[in-house]
Amino acid sequence: MVAALDPSKRCVIWFGKPGERDKTLLAADGWQVRSVLPHQSADIGMRGGDTVVGLVDFCASSDSELERISQFAAEHRHMPLFALTPSIDGERARHPLLASCQHQFPHPPDLKALLRELQALGGEKYADTPDDVLGTLLGESEVMLCMRATLRKFAPVDLPVLITGETGTGKEVAAHALHRLSARRNQPFQAINCGAIASTLLQSELFGHERGAFTGATSRRLGLFETAHTGTVFLDEIGDLPLDAQTSLLRVLQEGTIERVGSNQPIPVDVRILAATHVDLERAVEQGTFRRDLYYRLNVLRLSMPPLRRREGDIELLARRFLQDFRKRHPIRARGYSSQAREAMERFSWPGNVRELLNRVQRAAITAEGELITCADLELGGSDVSAELGHVRGVAERETLLACLRQSRFNISACARLMKVSRVTIYRLCRKHQLELEALR
Repeated sequence: MVAALDPSKRCVIWFGKPGERDKTLLAADGWQVRSVLPHQSADIGMRGGDTVVGLVDFCASSDSELERISQFAAEHRHMPLFALTPSIDGERARHPLLASCQHQFPHPPDLKALLRELQALGGEKYADTPDDVLGTLLGESEVMLCMRATLRKFAPVDLPVLITGETGTGKEVAAHALHRLSARRNQPFQAINCGAIASTLLQSELFGHERGAFTGATSRRLGLFETAHTGTVFLDEIGDLPLDAQTSLLRVLQEGTIERVGSNQPIPVDVRILAATHVDLERAVEQGTFRRDLYYRLNVLRLSMPPLRRREGDIELLARRFLQDFRKRHPIRARGYSSQAREAMERFSWPGNVRELLNRVQRAAITAEGELITCADLELGGSDVSAELGHVRGVAERETLLACLRQSRFNISACARLMKVSRVTIYRLCRKHQLELEALR
């Protein structure tokens, strides 16, 4: 079995009280945060190979507390020390402790600048390029920061992970990140879509077959699990796995062995299994289409990928990144988005999530005639956004009409006065929204 990495190798000792978003941002980048109030006595335990950084909040510390921190710094001279300094110049800004600090940041801290320095200390490039491990899981929304923090916790632990989320949310990208951040990162990563292969061939694809096992099997073939030995297997759309293959997969999880089709000889395999689904596996278990014991074996650790509509502020960030990446590979004229296009992207519900956004951006980048991509280029200027807005307005209009009818006790004249329209309009709106007045009364 491949040894797991210690998930607590990197820690920020924050002398003060960090904000919740500060802690979330650091956790998403793989740093544990230990808050030590300066007036408290505390020992800093450090193990070989750990990366521990001290962060001194000068704004929240008194002179006596800074003296105590100075003693900590003297006892742990090998610990890098950063400082959050006051925004105004003064005696505090010239405190002797500052001489021990490698870097100084204004208060409140620029967390991105701080993370760049921390990543340099942690031996890992700052996540600012698509080639970085988590670069393709870009986002600064709260749900994405929490997801990345959870992913970093799960990656070093050599247990199965069930990745859930809607189509296009990046489940396979997350699986790659889990593999690349694990101790198995230098070993094979093998992926298969369980719903894209005929059920008659799936057993052979996963577990291999012996020569003569079936018509056309002219030689022995190694399956996915054998070729991924000591590495990671990613089973996408696990909910589509046939029941006979589910039984074989359960054997891998329980016993760590497989049997090739046409053989009853168990073969040991050492793999970590990651599985993804956009369907409700709990419901599939209740319906009898998915084995309950397999579900419990797979659902040890669970990573939920948030839909794009819940990632507040991430849509424009992703759209800019996708366009930048596309411009590097193709000679296109488009270099940005019009204000109307940005507004349209924020309003759209993105049923296909990140994958749909990527596809629309790439298509628009090719078809755009100007330097700024428009709503029409994104195919969001007409039917899509208008239909969505029309639906919202229609729902609001119907709810307002119902509220006024109830308030007026379904008296048409009184309702018309409340809404400041004619009686004819009330009748027309009732027909439009299919409201039967007699039934409502």
